[in-house]
Amino acid sequence: MPIALTTGAKTKKILAALEGNWQAEMEGYHTYQALADRDADPVRAQVLRHLAAAELEHAALWAERIRELGGPDPVYKGSPGGDADSLANRAGGIRMALRRLEIEESRHIATYGEQLKALGDEGSIAILDQVIEDEKEHYRELGSLLRGHYQAPAGAPKIEAQAVLDELLAKRNNGRKQPGAWIGDAIYGVNDGLGAIFGIVSGVSGAMLGDPTQTSHYVLLAGLSGMVASALSMGSGAYLAAKSEREIYDAEVAREREAIAMNGPEARELLSLYYQVKGLPEADAHHMVNHIANDPEQLLRALASERLGSSEEALSNPLVSATSGALSTAVGAIIPVIPFFFLNGIPAVIVAAIVSLLAHFAVGAAKSLITVRSWWSSGLEMTIVGAVEGAVTYGIGILLGKGGM
Repeated sequence: MPIALTTGAKTKKILAALEGNWQAEMEGYHTYQALADRDADPVRAQVLRHLAAAELEHAALWAERIRELGGPDPVYKGSPGGDADSLANRAGGIRMALRRLEIEESRHIATYGEQLKALGDEGSIAILDQVIEDEKEHYRELGSLLRGHYQAPAGAPKIEAQAVLDELLAKRNNGRKQPGAWIGDAIYGVNDGLGAIFGIVSGVSGAMLGDPTQTSHYVLLAGLSGMVASALSMGSGAYLAAKSEREIYDAEVAREREAIAMNGPEARELLSLYYQVKGLPEADAHHMVNHIANDPEQLLRALASERLGSSEEALSNPLVSATSGALSTAVGAIIPVIPFFFLNGIPAVIVAAIVSLLAHFAVGAAKSLITVRSWWSSGLEMTIVGAVEGAVTYGIGILLGKGGM
């Protein structure tokens, strides 16, 4: 009887692990499929559908093994869009979603590797050997997609010349920043304003401890002046950066136009080589380039897109960049100053420190929308940085205040 119980407990443990594997593969399938359906880039969408099909095959293997061990048919418990509908993936755009999937594939490989040692079930181990190799290939494919040098894996559908031509045309719409791309600029602006003015507030507060009745007056004066200066500086810097980026792009396109006019055959050969590097057969690449070259402007856009890795639509609007940079910086800068509108002396300093550190944590946590780090570690890091900054500037302010400066 004890042996039967042990065997039953072991089977139950194996079934639980296989159920988890099935759920993970099904979530991967739905994620890849949803991203492929939304992607305007036909080459990338084709790769994502290939990965989705592989995940579905893995899920079928796990479901069959579960049935062989006497377990019930698994039921998918995740979202219809998998992880594609998460806030982080929607905000960060397709590249951030691919980066997260690349990391997730590496975690699956590690998990399956641990199961090889722990499960002790020959049928499951045989599946694990196959799935681990597939997951390693998926990891490489995602890395290739992210780095722009994808080549079709063995068994993947052939990429037709017409599909790549559609990709080229789609870039004119898809080249814009993802809907959530502004979040990164806004977070940077808020963080810059918050950090700079928190340092000013801490320093002036430390210097004015000898005269606490005047603390609010001078902190408000310094803080508001710093807020305006920081916002104008950030806005003008963002404007000039975006304008310079656009001017550089225009200059490069002009040089590309001149190169095409001087040596059209060389330009067509160069574009053909770009497509061949992507995995298109030489004959198909030449055929597609010849088709594109019938329209000189289309040839210019295609070659510029490949050589510069960008398009006109992807460039930032200088006025939008200036406005978002200035406003986000002002929002971050006003936070440490607010308590001094209502309080004075030490209470105002304490409240300002608490509010500012909470804001640092919130900004750090918000960064997880565009990074792959957890929200709490990112928030904690930002809080520590803010605390050190505040402590240092506060100490310097005390020294300056005692020195009569």
